[in-house]
Amino acid sequence: MRTLTVTLLAAAALGGCATVPAPLAGNNFAAITPQQAVSADASGQHVRWGGEIINVEPRADVTCFEVLSRELYADARPSRHDHSDGRFMACSKGFYDPAVYTKGRDLTVVGSVSGTEQHKVGEFDYTFPQVSAEQVYLWPKREYVNSYPFGYYDPFWGGYGWGGYGYWGGPWYGPPPVVIVRPHHH
Repeated sequence: MRTLTVTLLAAAALGGCATVPAPLAGNNFAAITPQQAVSADASGQHVRWGGEIINVEPRADVTCFEVLSRELYADARPSRHDHSDGRFMACSKGFYDPAVYTKGRDLTVVGSVSGTEQHKVGEFDYTFPQVSAEQVYLWPKREYVNSYPFGYYDPFWGGYGWGGYGYWGGPWYGPPPVVIVRPHHH
């Protein structure tokens, strides 16, 4: 029994380890946010920043990404919390297709802060820190799956279950009844 417990704990510990994709690996990144990079002279600082793609603009020899900055998880993927550390521009050599790098996708870049640039966000003049990106990593789309098996109730998302109140406004013990209507033959 003790061996089984130790094995299960070891498996859980290894399963919880975050693996940073190889292009984003490293630990010599400046601990500076995009907002801090604008207020301080951060030019030349090596950073790993990520967030949600707002816009993609292919230019003559580079593609520039406007990104809503998000805090990174241990695996370097941007979080989906409502908090943001501002916006930044990341430009990388080559062509990145805007049909693939679409608005709302998660992106993480590694590169050096190369100054700032001004753009409008609505009517507001916004100062973006700019990153010369050495690595651009597009994360797979997030898939949200209901992990509750059939017949169990999730009190946070609603739905039916054993004695829970479902979308239909009443107590259900399992799914709502299925009514099959067959033609009546005379």
